[in-house]
Amino acid sequence: MPDQPDTATVVAARAGDPAAVDRLVAGYLPLVYTIVGRAMDGHADVDDVVQDVMLRVLRNLGDLRDPAAFRSWLVAITVRQIRERFRARRGTPDVLLPDDVRDPGADFTDLAITRLELSGQRRETAAATRWLDEDNRELLSLWWLEASGELTRDEIVEAIGVTRQHAAVRVQRMKGQLETARVVVRALDADPVCADLRVVLTGWDGHPSPLWRKRVARHTRDCRECSPAWSGLVAAERLLAGMALVPVPLAMKGAVIGGAQAGGHLALAGKIAFGMSRRVLTAVLSTTAVAGGGAAVVVYHQHAEPPPARAAVIVPSTAPAPKISLPPSVAPATPPPKKPAPKKKATKAVPVLKTEKKGAAVWKFAGSKGALEDVGASWYYTWGSNNNEIPGPAGVEFVPMIWDERNVTTSTLAEAKREGDGTLLGFNEPDMAGQADMTVEQALAKWPELAKTGMRLGAPAVAFGGDQDNGWLDRFMDGAEAKKLKVDFIPIHWYGSDFSAASVNQFLGYVDAVHQKYGKPIWITEYGLMNFTGRPKYPNTAQIVAFIKGSTTGLEKRSYVERYAWFGLPAVGDSVDFGLYRDASTPTEAGKAYRAAG
Repeated sequence: MPDQPDTATVVAARAGDPAAVDRLVAGYLPLVYTIVGRAMDGHADVDDVVQDVMLRVLRNLGDLRDPAAFRSWLVAITVRQIRERFRARRGTPDVLLPDDVRDPGADFTDLAITRLELSGQRRETAAATRWLDEDNRELLSLWWLEASGELTRDEIVEAIGVTRQHAAVRVQRMKGQLETARVVVRALDADPVCADLRVVLTGWDGHPSPLWRKRVARHTRDCRECSPAWSGLVAAERLLAGMALVPVPLAMKGAVIGGAQAGGHLALAGKIAFGMSRRVLTAVLSTTAVAGGGAAVVVYHQHAEPPPARAAVIVPSTAPAPKISLPPSVAPATPPPKKPAPKKKATKAVPVLKTEKKGAAVWKFAGSKGALEDVGASWYYTWGSNNNEIPGPAGVEFVPMIWDERNVTTSTLAEAKREGDGTLLGFNEPDMAGQADMTVEQALAKWPELAKTGMRLGAPAVAFGGDQDNGWLDRFMDGAEAKKLKVDFIPIHWYGSDFSAASVNQFLGYVDAVHQKYGKPIWITEYGLMNFTGRPKYPNTAQIVAFIKGSTTGLEKRSYVERYAWFGLPAVGDSVDFGLYRDASTPTEAGKAYRAAG
C-alpha cells in the first residue's frame, strides 16, 4: 500500500485537485476496510459501510477545519458508521445465505488469515474474533492497531470517549473474552474433537455466538481432556505485532464503485469547494483496490462531520453524542420562541443517606460534582493522583491512587499526598494486562516509595482471586510481611455474572473470604453486575436495584468494611446500563437505590 498521504495532500484534495483526492482515498481505504471488517466480523454489510465512510469523507472534506487532523476525523466517521449499522441491524434479523451462494471471499477472518499468512496461535486469535460480542469486536478493531504498534492507548481513549482508566477496564474485559474465544477455537479444532464436547455441541448450527462460546468455554474448564487448551496461550499483544492492516481484496473494487454509482453520489458537490465528474471519482475508487501495508491511526476528532441531507446519522445510545456544527445555511437565524415550561407535578422525594462508607468510582462526565453530592457519597476516586478534571463538592473526600509503576515518581507521589486526605490507593489490577500489569516482585520493589508518603496505604487492588492461596494478592501480602512493608487495608474488585438473588451472597461471601484470609480492613473500590462473556451483558432494572439494596445493606453491617464504591457514577455513553447518574441531578433507578443506601 502507498504511504498514507500527508497534510499537503489533504489540503490539495480539499482545494479540488483530483489527483490528490485519488491519493487520499487510495491511501486510506485499507485502514477503513480493516477497522470495519474486524468490527463487523466480515458481515455482508462491510462493503456498504466502507463505501458510505469514503463518500461521507469526500462529500464533507470542505468542512474539515484542521487538515492535520484528517486521519482522526476519518476514523471517527468510520466508528460512527459502524455503530449506525449495528443499530440498524438490531431491528432486522440477519438472513443467512445458503452455503452454495455465499461468497467465500467475503469472510473477513479468512481473508486476514490468508493475506497476512497467519498460522499457529496467530491464526487461532484471528479465528477467535468471530466469537466476540458486537461491542467487543468494535473495541478490538481499535485495540488490535494498538497491539500492532499502529495506535496509542490515548488515541483509543479519544475514540471511545471515556477516561484512560475506564478505557483500560473495557480493553481488559475485551481481552478476557478474546482469550476465552481462543480456547473455544482450540477445542473445536482439536483432532479428534472431545467426545463429551460433541455431546455439548448437539444442536449447534455451526455459527459462532455468545451462547455457544459460553457453553464450550464452560465445558473446557471442567473437562480433563479439553482443559489443557487454556495452557500455553501467548499474550495476544505479542501475536498481533506487525499484522495491523488487512490488504483490501480486489473483489471489493466492484462493490465500492457499484455502490457509489447506485447511490448517485459520484458527483461531489456542496460540501467540497469544487465539482468532480463521475469519471474522476470512478477512477479514484478504482485505484483503492490495492494490497495493504501498515499505517498509524488517530481515532477520534471532536469536530464530527455533519450528516448528509438525505439521511440523519443514528447514534447508538451507548455511544457519546457527536458534536455537530451546522453550516450557516442550515442553522436557524433566530432561536424559536420558548414555550412556558409546564408545571411539574410533585413527586415523592427519593431518600438520600450519607455514610462514611459509601463512595463512587468516577470518570469525567458533565455533572459529576453535583451527582456526587446528590448520591450522598462521602468519598470518591478517579484512578488518578489528582482530581483536577473531576473536582468534588465540599465534604466529599477525594482518595488518590498510584495507577502503576510508571506513576511511582517523586512528583506524582507528592501530588497524591497533597491532593489526598491521608489515604492512598495502591496499584490498579496489577494481575491484569492492560491495567497496572505488574509482577508481584515489581510491586514489592516499588512499594517502599508509596510508604514514604506516610499516608494510610491500601494494597494493590487485584481484579479477582483475592481469597486464593498463592494468588497474586496472596503472594504480595506474603512478600510484604517478609519485607516488613506497610499495608493498612485491602481494596478489592468484584463483578458478578449471575444476576439472580444469589448474587448478593456471592459478592458478600467473597468480601468475607478476603477479610478472613488477611485480617485487615476491606475497601471495595469497584463492584457491580456484568457478564463479560455472554448475554445478557447487564442485569435488568429490577435485578440491579435488588442487588444494590442487598449488597449495600450487607456492607454497612460489616464493621471491617471501611468503604465501598459502585462502578460507576456516570450513566452516560457506554455506561448507561450500569451507571448511577445521567447528569448532576438525574439518577437512574440504580442511582436512586444507591442514593438511599446506608
